[in-house]
Amino acid sequence: MIELQEVAKTYVTGAGPVHALRGADLKITRGEFVAIMGQSGSGKTTMMNILGLLDRPTGGRYLLEGSDVSDLDADERARLRGREFGFVFQAYNLVPRLSAIEQVELPLVYQGAKDRRERAAAALERVGLSVEFHRRGPTQLSGGQQQRVAIARSIVVEPRVILADEPTGALDTATSAEVMALFRDLVQRHGITVIIVTHEAEIAALTDRIVRMVDGRIVGDVETRLLARGQQEASA
Repeated sequence: MIELQEVAKTYVTGAGPVHALRGADLKITRGEFVAIMGQSGSGKTTMMNILGLLDRPTGGRYLLEGSDVSDLDADERARLRGREFGFVFQAYNLVPRLSAIEQVELPLVYQGAKDRRERAAAALERVGLSVEFHRRGPTQLSGGQQQRVAIARSIVVEPRVILADEPTGALDTATSAEVMALFRDLVQRHGITVIIVTHEAEIAALTDRIVRMVDGRIVGDVETRLLARGQQEASA
């Protein structure tokens, strides 16, 4: 579904070029649950921005469903992004004065959908927020509930891919586990591809596959079940 071939990204600054990605190769199939790990400056956020068509690579190719999307202009990227991707962020990015159901309606408003209230309510139900929460604003919701609203907003347009940037970074351990279980359900029951960026090993271990980045390069790519088996053998 997703394939990066020798993808590079260089930013030009007053201090000289910054090589955020240095020839990344990556394949992600439909319905995978993948974590991209790395410390600050490793290139993981740049990778996420390119995968989500928020930015363009300066070298290499990005294939989405077999089509090269590397050189699309801003308008073309925006149309494809709105159709194929949902986004979830650490800070939730909710609008202060809107209720939960109005937050989820926003992508449908931009699309001009006529059944947006029904679809928004269904998305909130899918993430476990019953009707009693639909009219509540962000300040009336817990951190975990706000993240559920953000996830509902990301899935209401029926995307094929969800990109989540540190989605549990502001949550406690128990709530983080609930959010990861919700992502797992979207993968298993709805076939959505979920890609998260995280620096937390415990969170990454809850996905199917961990891609590790250092200094703009992919230095590791392993299925979590194989990683767990290796850890068990090492401790035996």
